Amino acid sequence: MRRRAFDTIFTAGGLVLTVVLLVAGGLLLWGAHFANSNVHDQLAEQQIFFPAKGSPALAPAAIGPYLNKYAGKQLLTGPQAEAYANHFIRVHLGEVAGGQTYAQVSTKVQALSASQPNSPQLTTLKAQQQTLFQGETLRGLLLSAYGFWKIGEIARIAMIVAWCLAAVMAVLTGFGVWHLRKASPADEVFGGQQPQQVKAAA
Repeated sequence: MRRRAFDTIFTAGGLVLTVVLLVAGGLLLWGAHFANSNVHDQLAEQQIFFPAKGSPALAPAAIGPYLNKYAGKQLLTGPQAEAYANHFIRVHLGEVAGGQTYAQVSTKVQALSASQPNSPQLTTLKAQQQTLFQGETLRGLLLSAYGFWKIGEIARIAMIVAWCLAAVMAVLTGFGVWHLRKASPADEVFGGQQPQQVKAAA
């Protein structure tokens, strides 16, 4: 195979790959921006604020170390949503029914409703059930926002990688063009000699 043909194919392939990586990086950047702005806007609508600095709500060891850095701020980002869900709501939900989950309390409500519908304990369990349901719902929504934000951050990293690879491919493509211009039309890929034509015997 002629060197010029070989260089042309690989240079063209490098150029196409560079363009593909640039376009992919642009799409990933758009995805990252969409994820972050969407999370920000949705959380802003909820008007959730962290307890103020020095608040007793930040005193527990299971809360303070994770939320002190956000004290008094509005909840607007994925990491803030994760911290609030796992180190504030979750802690308080653990105090509602002795660490029981919504499903466990709900099962008890159903059983007691069937056997003792007028029991005072049933009223307490229903209140706990309602609190756990609301708390777990909010916690789930916040963690979903965190997950969406995380996907956006992964897209941003992938964008950086794609554009770095595009830069490398652009340099290699440039070298390919330079080598293509230097290559002789008679050169072979592996340096072989062109077969000489055999003159017909007179």
